Amino acid sequence: MKRKVLALTLCLCLIVGSLTACGSKATSGDSKVIKIGVFEPITGENGGGGFQEVLGMRYANQVYPTVDIDGVTYDIELVEVDNKSDKTEAVSAAQSLISSDVKVVLGSYGSGVSIAAGDFFADAGIPAIGASCTNPQVTLGNDFYFRVCFLDPFQGTVMANYAFQENAKTAAVITQLGDDYSSGLGSYFVTAFKGLAGDTSVVSEEQFQTNQTDFKAILTNVKAANPDVIFAPSSIATAPLIIKQARELGITCPIMAGDTWENSSIIENAGEYAEGIVLSTFYDEADPANAEASSFVTGFKSYLKENDQSDIIPAVSALGYDAYLVALEAIKKANTTDSKAIRDAIATAEIDGATGHISFDENGDAKKDMAFIKTVKDGAFAFLKTVTISK
Repeated sequence: MKRKVLALTLCLCLIVGSLTACGSKATSGDSKVIKIGVFEPITGENGGGGFQEVLGMRYANQVYPTVDIDGVTYDIELVEVDNKSDKTEAVSAAQSLISSDVKVVLGSYGSGVSIAAGDFFADAGIPAIGASCTNPQVTLGNDFYFRVCFLDPFQGTVMANYAFQENAKTAAVITQLGDDYSSGLGSYFVTAFKGLAGDTSVVSEEQFQTNQTDFKAILTNVKAANPDVIFAPSSIATAPLIIKQARELGITCPIMAGDTWENSSIIENAGEYAEGIVLSTFYDEADPANAEASSFVTGFKSYLKENDQSDIIPAVSALGYDAYLVALEAIKKANTTDSKAIRDAIATAEIDGATGHISFDENGDAKKDMAFIKTVKDGAFAFLKTVTISK
């Protein structure tokens, strides 16, 4: 009798299990998903900028949550990892995305982590689209890495030209040792400024360590050199310290940097000392380039408010949005979930995004020739001018 009851119980379990399995299969069949990886620093030295890029990507996913492939609608799922602003952690984060079966990757803020992960994405055959990683090494020799921003050679040349046009005849350069973005951008500025003002025009070149907080020694050397301008490309965390300590030492010349300095936390932390700093950036919300850009400004401002953020649009958020749009366009163009086909589609993709028209050259770099110059005035970023340099 017990055997009959057991047999009946097993039979019922099999029937229920079969029905459940059929139900699961039908549900998964009704819901197609394509995964896009978000490879960004949320913590560490570049966490502030990385989060701003992520916000742009999340908003793009909210606006364009699906894509049609071969007549079938797929939900787009963002798989986010934190590379922690660290090259070693970047490799682990990249491997995590690869294991998650993402078809394309967006990011990263910070050229060093992008370079560190690049070969892993390429070996896996997964294309990556950087938003603001500006060092040439990110895409050089890597057929699977693209980006929607301008490059450091261009940005360094823009800032050198701006300084020279503002009557600076001598310059000091302060960079972070071992940081690809900071050292690379500083080097391009030096080359361009010497080409304009002469071989002896860079009167001081100083370097500092990662996580350094006391800059008085190197700033004392800079003060002794008496430059007309200081160029100090550095992280969001480091910038307020350099600015404040320079002014406290009595250095009065203009202090300039690159795109990383367009972050309101620098103004908040440097306070009155931030007045007059100058930086180059990728975007200005007051000058939308097309209908997509206008729609982005309105919608993203509301999105920022909903997420308890300042409604001032960071340039890297706009670039994060555009990186997502490129991925979306490439998936549509490839009409498949195959990563290598998506990579080939990115190479010939063109979009009108928040930062303007984007297409790619043979290296996977966006074809861009204009930068926005901004300053801090009355505690807020203010537009100064655009600078265009033909390549």
